[in-house]
Amino acid sequence: QVQLVESGGGSAQAGGSLRLTCVVHGSIDPCPEMGWFRQAPGKEREGVAGILKCGGNTYYADAVKGRFAISQNKAENTFYLQMNNLYAEDTALYYCAAKTRGRWLEFIDFNYWGRGTQVTVTS
Repeated sequence: QVQLVESGGGSAQAGGSLRLTCVVHGSIDPCPEMGWFRQAPGKEREGVAGILKCGGNTYYADAVKGRFAISQNKAENTFYLQMNNLYAEDTALYYCAAKTRGRWLEFIDFNYWGRGTQVTVTS
């Protein structure tokens, strides 16, 4: 059974930084696409960043380009989201997700999800 576990959320001031971690437990496709999503209160869930585990290709939502960076430690099946220069509007529940089939390098077709970690940015 595949389980995605996020950690690293918390509170930060505007302009500050946080790093989220996602650990993938269990047997998953050897070359999944991993993604970070977020959902703010009263808003729909939106994609933030994605990475191909094997190719290393990355992509980002326009709202976070230049501020957030997705990375990975393949050997430990661990993925990260470094968030810098945080804005109050980055406040949301952040989810890690994995995709094993479908259209690649897009914020769709993710079929495994974590439970989320809360990020709160105060101005």
